Amino acid sequence: MDFEVTVRVALRSLERHKLRSFLTMLGIVIGIAAVVASVSFGEGASHMVQAQIANMGTNLLYAFAGSMGRGGVRQGWGSVSTLTVEDSQAIARECSAVKLVSAGAEIGAQVVYGDQNWFTEVNGVDVDFPIIRNWPLAAGTFFSEEDVRRAANVALVGQTVKGLLYGNEDPVGTTIRVKNIPFRVIGVLASKGQAAFGFDQDDRIEVPFTTAQKKLVGKTYLQFIAISAIDRDAVKLATTQVEQLLRERHHLRPDEEADFSVRAMTEAADAAAAAGGVMTMLLAGVASISLLVGGIGIMNIMLVSVTERTREIGIRMATGATDSDIRGQFIIEAVVLSLLGGLLGIVFGVVLSGTVAGLLGWPRLVSPMALTSAVLFSTAVGIFFGYYPAGKAANLDPIEALRYE
Repeated sequence: MDFEVTVRVALRSLERHKLRSFLTMLGIVIGIAAVVASVSFGEGASHMVQAQIANMGTNLLYAFAGSMGRGGVRQGWGSVSTLTVEDSQAIARECSAVKLVSAGAEIGAQVVYGDQNWFTEVNGVDVDFPIIRNWPLAAGTFFSEEDVRRAANVALVGQTVKGLLYGNEDPVGTTIRVKNIPFRVIGVLASKGQAAFGFDQDDRIEVPFTTAQKKLVGKTYLQFIAISAIDRDAVKLATTQVEQLLRERHHLRPDEEADFSVRAMTEAADAAAAAGGVMTMLLAGVASISLLVGGIGIMNIMLVSVTERTREIGIRMATGATDSDIRGQFIIEAVVLSLLGGLLGIVFGVVLSGTVAGLLGWPRLVSPMALTSAVLFSTAVGIFFGYYPAGKAANLDPIEALRYE
């Protein structure tokens, strides 16, 4: 008996028991759908976090002012006034892995325009800050080096501040008051949205860092230095160079605690990717349990089928079917059940992942590799769980099988 005949016999047998075949496939359908959907959820969530972190800036790292302890009480980061403009200039000049640098000072302040007011974050930065943070403008222009040099009262507003203070009015050319000091608005920042850490990046105002130091913060030291490495691969080297340079400039002994902190955004991205990968594997592992249950269901039904069709098997053997023909028939039946279940599961998994992603506002990412793996895995399940019933059928004694009632 050739392979084609064996396939036809197997399919005819499945067709005679449509409802039972469908219910047998259902476990595989649910298992594959769960695996596809869980992998899609994991990849979508990971992609969203990665996009938010990438939105923070290009190859970004920050040097923050350090912490200070007095009388056994340890104060938070930024409580030490050791970061200076000269530090930022030295980083730009001496660190080969660094591309751009922006000195920074920040303060929370009440901002007033007309009869509207809002408490927001005011950031003092340098002219390269929008390039470092990959932050385009929606309107107007960024301030110039001359504005930084003379500590000009110019400002750019974020989209949240614009909406709260101006509504539909164009802010460019207007005057706002920050801590009762007038500032001319020269630009509007493009929307960045919520950061990966939950805060609103658009709820801010940018001013020259010299203006923030002299007129808002009232201090000459910096609270942070924003740094862009020459490329992503150079971020780790840039971090090391900045740390070494600042320790030298601050005259710190090798065993002395640093009075600053250097943090790379790629660290957060790598941590998020690792966490996302673990979560995806966990979800896929849990979902795979249903595949195991579906495979056991196939084996159970195939064993029942062997018992029901013992006399049929005996007749086929008596008319020339070999052990390989009988074994092949039952393996084909099991593979067809699992493969059809896998294909239906992929369809339901894609639909489910798209629906949930739409409700949560996540990107829908269905990896072709995941779909291919699902098909191969479902086929493997059919072969694995169909082999024992197929072997049992092939090992039946023809004489005993013919006598079976």
